[in-house]
Amino acid sequence: MISFTKNKSAKGNDCCFSIVIPTWNNLKYLELCVNSIIKNSAYEHQIIIAVNEGVDGTKKWVENHGFDHIYASSNIGICYALNACRSLVRTKFIMYANDDMYFLPDWDVPILEKINELTDYQSDIHKYYMISSTLVEPSGDNPCAVIRDFGTDIETFREDDLLNEKDDLCRNDWRGSMWPPNVMPLDCWDLIGGMSIEFHPGMYSDPDICRKMWEAGVRDFIGVGNSLVYHFGCKSTKRVRKNRGRKTFIQKWGITPRTFTERYLLRGRDMSEVADENDLPGPSDFGQIVKRILSCFGNK
Repeated sequence: MISFTKNKSAKGNDCCFSIVIPTWNNLKYLELCVNSIIKNSAYEHQIIIAVNEGVDGTKKWVENHGFDHIYASSNIGICYALNACRSLVRTKFIMYANDDMYFLPDWDVPILEKINELTDYQSDIHKYYMISSTLVEPSGDNPCAVIRDFGTDIETFREDDLLNEKDDLCRNDWRGSMWPPNVMPLDCWDLIGGMSIEFHPGMYSDPDICRKMWEAGVRDFIGVGNSLVYHFGCKSTKRVRKNRGRKTFIQKWGITPRTFTERYLLRGRDMSEVADENDLPGPSDFGQIVKRILSCFGNK
């Protein structure tokens, strides 16, 4: 049975983004993440922490600092955690971040500029979108990230080198915003119903929430190339028992996550490219039918 408590601080509402950070006994990374937001943001943001277990001192640390938070005595995963944090949000924007991330200086400035580009304040037209920072990762082949090694853990983290080389890490804006840290209007979050709990504890919940946004008519999934966040990588997910999210996604949407992220979202591609919606494979596509059938027989 899932049970948790909520704690809302008495702080004011004059913040830009509400940044929700799920954490699971990962205090040293959480401290680095939160301190980087406080130190390196150009604007003030609401920080909301979803504490899972917190037996490593996380619960006490969060309470002592007065952060808005929920507390669950067991690990409830990111889907339940993010949904549970919704009622604590004080701003018009909800952002999801991992606890193993370090936000570089002024990361929030180009994101807010991009939001302003998408919003016509004179006519009060507010578009729906998902906007991500660009991750800097020590290894891998993520087409949305900049691959540069500044440390694989806190012990080997070269913060000064990262800050000194910040300007050389920027890239052009890209398509396919999906992974955290990402931000969307709170109205959009409410429209699509937040995270889908059938993906508990969270694997493949990222493409799923984007697919729900796509169904609602959202087409702006934008990665901002000069908003940089260093990502140590999967410090919590390596410890969790994973759900079979790929199978769930295929059976729910009729297409594979890869088809959606590469053909619909154009993951990692230049902003000049636009998906031809008349040529997108759907549930009736033969290849997708075969993969959907295979998923029913236990394929991951």
